[in-house]
Amino acid sequence: MGLALSSALSGNAQEAQHFSFADLPTKQLNELLTRSTISGEAGTIGYFTYKKGAVVPLHQHVNEQYSLITKGSVKILLGAREVIVKAGEGIIIPPNIPHSFIALEDDTIDIDFFSPARMDWLAGTDNYFAKNGAPSLSSAQWNGKILEPEVYAELSEAVGNIAYTPKGDLVFSQHPFFNPEIRVMKYDAQTGINKPFPNLEWNTPRDTDDHYLSNVLGIRNDANGIIWMLDMGQRNAVTPKIVGWNTRTDKLERIYYLPQSALANTSQPNDMVVDDKHGVFVIADEGIGKGGDGSKAALIVVDMKTGVTRRLLEGTPTTLPENKPTVIKGKTISVNGKPLLVGCDGITADKNFEWLYYASLNGSKIYRLKFKDLLNESISQENLGSRVEAYSNKPNNGGLSIDSEGNLYLTGLEDNSISVVLAKDRSVHKLTADNKMLWPDGVSFNAADGYMYVSAAQVHLGAAFNDGVDKSGAPYYIFRFKPLSEGVPLR
Repeated sequence: MGLALSSALSGNAQEAQHFSFADLPTKQLNELLTRSTISGEAGTIGYFTYKKGAVVPLHQHVNEQYSLITKGSVKILLGAREVIVKAGEGIIIPPNIPHSFIALEDDTIDIDFFSPARMDWLAGTDNYFAKNGAPSLSSAQWNGKILEPEVYAELSEAVGNIAYTPKGDLVFSQHPFFNPEIRVMKYDAQTGINKPFPNLEWNTPRDTDDHYLSNVLGIRNDANGIIWMLDMGQRNAVTPKIVGWNTRTDKLERIYYLPQSALANTSQPNDMVVDDKHGVFVIADEGIGKGGDGSKAALIVVDMKTGVTRRLLEGTPTTLPENKPTVIKGKTISVNGKPLLVGCDGITADKNFEWLYYASLNGSKIYRLKFKDLLNESISQENLGSRVEAYSNKPNNGGLSIDSEGNLYLTGLEDNSISVVLAKDRSVHKLTADNKMLWPDGVSFNAADGYMYVSAAQVHLGAAFNDGVDKSGAPYYIFRFKPLSEGVPLR
């Protein structure tokens, strides 16, 4: 265990806001329900007025919710449980709990407080009243036919992983395999133009300090509108770190440094889960940095409050690569005549952060581990390994995501595809494919429009795998497709 130094940007103190509910802008959600809102830096207040029979549809969010009924009454559905809350009473709903409200009387007034701030309200992407875009399929409706993905964007440089602003704009790493000048970009869908994210300064290395991005592949967004970028270092003499940029304030949120005790000499921290329920980052370390062979692949856990880090399951069967080389069009992907074998790579979590799913790129299994075991520091490394479950079979894959039914989505490097592991029976099927989807890397869900997005990075065409000749080239594609069930935000 090691203590990672961290820094935060304090910024100017927020000014007090005096307001009247009567003066707040009101949104008519439907003919029976209105909502007024106001937000501060870390929370949101919602003021609802209901007519009898008004319904807030079943939904869930990462925000903790405090609801106070000041007039009338409501019935709240919490799974199979029903709770009647009357005037003068309230209820606290923990994060990620599905719930709905039904008004039992006319002129019911409900004042809600949310923490953190409701970024979906601020961005206008709270789509549980009216779903955006084409509806998702379901695993029960899908007939097994391979679906055709949509080409969303054509770009001049290779894309790595993709995250999203609260409004649904794409923020992505430019794949570090090709040493891009700009490490992270934001894509303007209207103009088709990229610009450095968060700005040019953060994409410009220098010797005076380390407040810049050196080498980024893993990138995720959270419920507060923060884009978290996993800087592997390597290109510059800097300590690997996680950089958080607040898209709401357009300021640095925080930096978490990964100390030497959290790393091996061949570490390559590749992708991560942002778990705001337990307050941790969980990082997949592939173990192929500096010419490593994957034998020191591991998981790294970073505590969001303290910055304390723990390196777990290093060199265990669930993080190690198998002797299962990547073969594309009959060619084994090799470096200096030796097959490239990559350890722990794809990583995601279910919607309630009960299970962590992860897999080596070169391997035949997806594994899962309960968060309560992962985060229990009293469990020894040996005992922790025995609690890991072999969840399903899989092809060699890069990225990993999940939907609300628990279906897993994984990028098929060898056949230009996305496969799905169905939750109902853990069977593996090819879901979508395209001949232009060359080396699909990261796959992630955009809550603003209901699509999963995937990059096609052409890594296997790079010079390192082709006797020094770079066979990759523009255009590089971003694809999107509808998952079988609604995806899970932030995955």
